[in-house]
Amino acid sequence: MADAAPTPQELPRPKRPRFFWPGGLSARLLTLTVLFVAGGGALAFPPALASFERQWLLERVRGAETVSRFADIAKSSVGGPQREQLLRGAGVEWVAVQTKDEGLHLVLQGKRSSQTPYFVDLRNGAPAAWLAAPVQTLFGGSGRSVRVRAEPRFISAQFIEVVAPDAELRRELLAYLWRMVVIVALVASTAGVLVYLSLNFFLVRPMQRITNAMERFRADPEDAGAGVQLSGRRDEIGRAEAELDRMQADLRAALSSRARLAALGEAVAKINHDLKNMLTSAQIASERLAALKDPKVSQALPRLERALDRAVKLASGVLAYGKTQEAAPEPRAVPLAAAIESAAEEARLAERGIALSIGVAATDQVNADPDQLHRILANLLRNAREAIEHQEGRRAKGRITVSLTRAGEVSLVRVTDNGPGVPERVRERLFQPFAGFGRPDSTGLGLAIARELAQAHGGDLTLAATGPKGSTFELRLPGAPPPAAPVRRKSAKSTT
Repeated sequence: MADAAPTPQELPRPKRPRFFWPGGLSARLLTLTVLFVAGGGALAFPPALASFERQWLLERVRGAETVSRFADIAKSSVGGPQREQLLRGAGVEWVAVQTKDEGLHLVLQGKRSSQTPYFVDLRNGAPAAWLAAPVQTLFGGSGRSVRVRAEPRFISAQFIEVVAPDAELRRELLAYLWRMVVIVALVASTAGVLVYLSLNFFLVRPMQRITNAMERFRADPEDAGAGVQLSGRRDEIGRAEAELDRMQADLRAALSSRARLAALGEAVAKINHDLKNMLTSAQIASERLAALKDPKVSQALPRLERALDRAVKLASGVLAYGKTQEAAPEPRAVPLAAAIESAAEEARLAERGIALSIGVAATDQVNADPDQLHRILANLLRNAREAIEHQEGRRAKGRITVSLTRAGEVSLVRVTDNGPGVPERVRERLFQPFAGFGRPDSTGLGLAIARELAQAHGGDLTLAATGPKGSTFELRLPGAPPPAAPVRRKSAKSTT
């Protein structure tokens, strides 16, 4: 079978011709600066050449006026040699004057040129004709003459016309043009170098420092010297330096967090099997204790069984944080007051002398997964307790308050403590893994896990307020289930 014809996308594309262009920003900046300054100077060439030619022609016209006045006074006494000398001194070939009475008449006439002279009317103020005159002089050919018409200044006439050879005009115009080229080249080079040095100091060098910092950071993010040096500038360069420094700090924190998560996952994977065996042995022991008829054992055994069940579930799903998402919650109406008491017991508030105030009715309920709600509340209460215990110079008794409010179809659970508040340096990354308060006994995972569980319910966990007098965390849970029916206890009846 014959091969299929290549599609237009598979055909090789012809290489486009590329002009030479310096690769570095500094070289490009210098080249563009010189070109722009030289281009700006070149725009001044046409008007400057036109002004030079007009002034040169006016000088010839004024000289012709003087000659014509002398010829009118002398009249017939001006012979051939004298006429040639006058015309040569004025730099013209012949002179004519237009008057009202006599019309156009020749005042002085010398040798006629074999070529028809081109015409320039100095009375015409049109910019196009004024700018085109030097072009005609420079590129019209050699050995020609120019016929100039202008308004007289020293004689009484409508206008005066002269014919002059343009060889000298062309020569002086070229010399003037080359002088301008040299001047513009010097100005462009000087201005280009000055602008280049200024922009290189204020723009190129800072950008090179930023680029070098980015390259070093990409090569080795853990290199402490890869950070950009902040110049303290308030312009766009300073903002770019500050943003790059923040980005590098955030990336280092993220990489450190991922590394710690990887190490944590590896460590948990090693101990997970042994931990399950230990918990299984503890469950077997609890079952044996259940067979005893001791009232105290029977009273404490349900709490022990609940704690063991949660520990088994946590050991089975602890790797999910580093590998996959948490198990999907199974929300249902849960009595909030009982959940708070159970979480406070696990957070060991009573053992540490922390007062717990529950501003929730016994019948109030929230829509949540019971186990995940327990983990969220236990983490919040434990963090509040640790913040109070680690406050230096504290004298007041620690207190934690839990309240419930409704906002439409949303339940708002607020946990407020009278601790030292959240430090400003960790507020932005408070809910990131391992972004704890710097306490040696804190892993920095509690709030991250609690927020992840809250968001899995369709809600969120936020820091509502913080300050020197304490902090308030707000747990938003969708749904507002009605209060539970109160539990009625049956009265005991005596039997005979």
